[in-house]
Amino acid sequence: MATTKESPTTAQAKVLDGGSVATRTIDLALFGTGRRRQLLKQAAIAYQANARQGTHKAKRRAETSYSEAKPWPQKHTGRARAGDKNSPLWRHGGTIFGPIPRDYRQYLPRRALREALRSALFGKLVDGEVAFIDKLALPKPSTKAAAKCLKDLGADRSVTVVVSGDSDTVYRSFRNLERVDVIPATEVNALHVLQRKHLVFVGDAFAAVAKRLAGKAND
Repeated sequence: MATTKESPTTAQAKVLDGGSVATRTIDLALFGTGRRRQLLKQAAIAYQANARQGTHKAKRRAETSYSEAKPWPQKHTGRARAGDKNSPLWRHGGTIFGPIPRDYRQYLPRRALREALRSALFGKLVDGEVAFIDKLALPKPSTKAAAKCLKDLGADRSVTVVVSGDSDTVYRSFRNLERVDVIPATEVNALHVLQRKHLVFVGDAFAAVAKRLAGKAND
């Protein structure tokens, strides 16, 4: 008789505190019971679509500025028939079915977006791709110090760093690193989590995200 694989209830994550790396056990109860792949796909497509400006534009035949006079008589010239130089068949003529400005925005309910973030975090935690930096006291922005922290955690390539809103020094320390995205805890979404391999929370950022997931009014 086939048995279904039970979802894990806890996950292990690396923690950098005072220069030493330890391991922390994370309770997965807040993040659901599994990966909701279809919801994650819908949320990722929606976030990407909403980021599009939709300002692409090509001139149609009626919008080009050439003369509308017939270039030569219809018959007896040996040439193909032609109406005017605005024809899409002519060089610099109008574009057939060219793109026009449009709105690509997609709508998903706040609850769905919140569930997508919860599911994305669940997957990262189960895969062991989440780490924490408990305290990062920097007197001034230091990219070198930020890079060392990520290297100590084994997350120095393809990282999303989640910071608390009041840590401008920390934000400026991480933002210049290659393949590193720095996102405030109040703005992180499922796409931010999925775009990079590793996810690193700095300071109180994880608590802020957990508070968002526990609430019903905010996303």
